[in-house]
Amino acid sequence: MSDAPSSNFTPAPLDSSKRTWLIASGCAGAVGTVALATPFVSSFAPSEKAKAAGAAVEVDIAGVKPGEKLTVEWRGKPVWILRRTPEMMASLQKTDAEVADPKSLRTAFPTPEYARNEARSREDHKEVLVLVGICTHLGCSPVDRLQAGAQPSLPDNWEGGFFCPCHGSTFDLAGRVFKNKPAPDNLEVPPYMFLAENKLLIGEDKKA
Repeated sequence: MSDAPSSNFTPAPLDSSKRTWLIASGCAGAVGTVALATPFVSSFAPSEKAKAAGAAVEVDIAGVKPGEKLTVEWRGKPVWILRRTPEMMASLQKTDAEVADPKSLRTAFPTPEYARNEARSREDHKEVLVLVGICTHLGCSPVDRLQAGAQPSLPDNWEGGFFCPCHGSTFDLAGRVFKNKPAPDNLEVPPYMFLAENKLLIGEDKKA
């Protein structure tokens, strides 16, 4: 038998406001950890009601340097914003003959009229590429292979782009799918417009 004194102490239950605060604090800590691990990935967070309604997302891209990519969320989808370098832009002429739909004429994933060009972007900001980061084959998420040159699972004359490791589809730096790949279409260009030089609105294109 233990000689330890017995205790009738019962901890007081947390009231609802304290419980909510603790849960919120824990979630905030988890989000902060992810942000530190992926410095170039962030998202604008509208209210849950706005998300459900498919609200447009306003994004500041002033901090995105040439050659860098930012990922935001729109309608539950990852949207990539890539600020292409002059070298990246020049590579598109080299891949024209190798992609399946160079002018984005296919209609399964219709491309906005203002992005039906080689760069698949607006004329006044041609270097800024905006894409939904979901493969048009089975909905996988391609990975960045922005650097040119031979790499595992890629051709020796690779000019840079995106690679879907699930089934091997490849896309150039305009999101155009290469010929003879499982993906049937180019990566989707969502509706978007510029509100200012470095401020994008994804989900609306009133200037279209």
